[in-house]
Amino acid sequence: MTKKKVKPGSNTIALNKRARHDYFIEGEIEAGLELQGWEVKSMRAGKANLSDSYVIFKNGEAFLFGASIQPLSVASTHVVCDPTRTRKLLLKQRELDSLFGKANRDGFTLIALSLYWKGAWAKVKIGLAKGKKQQDKREDIKEREWKVAKERIMKNARKG
Repeated sequence: MTKKKVKPGSNTIALNKRARHDYFIEGEIEAGLELQGWEVKSMRAGKANLSDSYVIFKNGEAFLFGASIQPLSVASTHVVCDPTRTRKLLLKQRELDSLFGKANRDGFTLIALSLYWKGAWAKVKIGLAKGKKQQDKREDIKEREWKVAKERIMKNARKG
């Protein structure tokens, strides 16, 4: 039996594109999400947004704060849909302890990088991040522009 070839990125629901611009990402970890039925349906329709979302700790548990999942217009009327509710992250105790320690002791911020499907399960990729200063952002932009210019020069050199 052969496995189906899945296109990379086809399982992605939402990306936090500002995260890599605003932060240095030191490490990544995958976590499950505790969702309600209407949220899963909305995510399948692509109505999720991760911009400005981060992880907070309460009573020894981790929660995703600031993520927005817009309800579908055909959602059930007897369920109260809160698009920006705080959602519990499903992590092992060892992972929770490690993240909690790094966030409190080492001064990291935990931000959501991407939301995707892994089989039938919704997963969120959390990044251990340190904030960039304006100078660092400018350096990244210069580096990116130099890469583009270098590619252009190499392409023209091959032609001529």
